[in-house]
Order: sequence, then structure tokens, then C-alpha cells
Amino acid sequence: MRGASAPAVSELADALVGISAGSIKSILLYGSHMLDANPDRHSAFDFVVIVDEYRPFYATLNAAGELHRPTLLLSMMARFLPPNVIAFAPEHGRDGIAKCIIVSRAHLERGLGPNSPDHFLLGRLVQKVGPVYSATPNDAEWVEQLLASARDRVLSWLEPYLDAPLDAEGLGRRMLEVCYRGELRPESEQRAARIFESQADHFREHFATVLARGVEQGVLVECTNAEVDSPGVLATYELARPASMALRRKWRRYFRKSKVRATARWFKHMVTFANWLPYVVLKVERHSGERIELSRLERRLPLIFLWPRVIKVLLTRPPKELSR
Repeated sequence: MRGASAPAVSELADALVGISAGSIKSILLYGSHMLDANPDRHSAFDFVVIVDEYRPFYATLNAAGELHRPTLLLSMMARFLPPNVIAFAPEHGRDGIAKCIIVSRAHLERGLGPNSPDHFLLGRLVQKVGPVYSATPNDAEWVEQLLASARDRVLSWLEPYLDAPLDAEGLGRRMLEVCYRGELRPESEQRAARIFESQADHFREHFATVLARGVEQGVLVECTNAEVDSPGVLATYELARPASMALRRKWRRYFRKSKVRATARWFKHMVTFANWLPYVVLKVERHSGERIELSRLERRLPLIFLWPRVIKVLLTRPPKELSR
């Protein structure tokens, strides 16, 4: 995380914890500010906010005037295609905006577990994340163990997509490519590569043990490499045998289902995320480099009149990542 971002992250997290009346167990930072992956002054800080129960958390935000949505509505929606995503912008966003994934401990365990319904949480939290707040040392330890367990299982769902020898960094790069294909996104086709470059050290640190364990389990074999003991040279691995067709079909179905679920969440976000339309417009402008002027009908009735523009954005993504 950039040094300039650290005070704003702490201030936003402290403000959120301060009005939550003890309902928050942990907060994690992920995304562009964590990775310094091309954020600008309009980029939101990406938080994962872990709670025990949804309703007490949303009730405290409403009591503080920071939610702008009915508590009962958000509590009910939290159980449909979890998690919810909300905006937290105290003082009208003067100190920044936090885009908060609100997830219960139970839903986080399921989303990062071996039977996760989709890769929405999995794909984000096996990447580099930073602890911002924990209510107790036990909460911090529980989160770290859960993240470590999710990273350890990466090979189990990436096996059908490993078509060439790779090292720990290559496993991270391939994971990002697969996860980014599993969602409709407005970023450039090179966004996965840019995100990889921002956290290659994370994959080098954590995925080397994943690959070594794959050898122990008979899934991988280590490639012969005379330079592997040289400084900076990582061990290279390949599949011991090609993934079976049944396994390939299983994970193709999983990611098709995951893309459908991720797209369906857009409609949830329109309800849960206050002022979602200006946020989305700024995000698309940031990644496309083009100024967007919405028509009066698009602003007033986006669910009806915005779709042609959405389809155009998805079909005309820039081939390269824009620099700041």
C-alpha cells in the first residue's frame, strides 16, 4: 500500500469501527490501493468488512446516518448471492470512499472453502491483502488461517488450466487470468498482468509451498532445471498427468456459474451501493481514458437505457492498461 494512502485507510477504518458498536470483527484492505495498481484520487479503498451478524451492523450505520438504505432490506439481501457491497463515505467523502464488501464469518468461511459457490471472494482474497483492523487477536488469527487455507487449495481448482510448466509466480499469473475471465469487467485486457506485477512477491512467497505440496500429492512433478539453485531462480513444475475431462468439465461449469452469479450481483450492487452510477462512470473513465457523458434518460432510468452503453464498454475495452 502506498504511504500516501495509509492515513486515509486508517481514518476510514477507524470511522467505520467507531460507529459499528462492536459489530465488526475484522477489516481487510485489498485491490488497487493495497497493490498500488494504478489508483487515482477517485479510486475507492477496497475493504472486506467481516461481521458476526448483518442486521446489527447495518442498524448501527443507519443510526449514524451513513447507510441511506433500510436496515431490513440490506439484511435480507445479504443472504441472497452474498456478500453485499456498500459505499462508506463519511463527511460526504471528504477523506475518501471505502467500497466495502460486507460478509459474515459464516459466509466468508463458505466463500473461501472447498465448496465455494463462486470465486467472488476466493479470487480476491488469495491475492495480497492487508489487515487493517481486528477486534481481538483471536479474530486476526482466525482470518489469517482462513486465508492461508484458501491459498493452499488454489492448485485444486487451477489444475485444469495448467497447460505449461510454471513456477510460483506463474501459478499466480495463471490464477489471475482464470479469475478475470470469470467476470465481466470494464478494465483493459492487460489488467490481470498489471495486477500480477503489483504482487509477484506475494505469489513467490505463498505459492511455492502450494507447488511443493502438489508434488507430495502426486499432482505435479518438478522439472529439471540446472539453474534452480541460482539466486532468484524459482523451481518449475508441470502436471504429473493431464487433467481428466471430468475435472475440466467440473471447473468449466463452476466458472460459468460463477460468471452468472457475478453478473447477477450487479443488480444487487445497484440497490446496496449508494450513488453507484457516478462511481461506475468514474471507474470506466479511469480504465478507458475516455470522458463519459450520460444522457438524461440514462441518468434517470439506468436499468432501462444504460444497457447499450454497458455492452459497448465491455466490447471495446482498451487492449493495454492506461498509465497515470
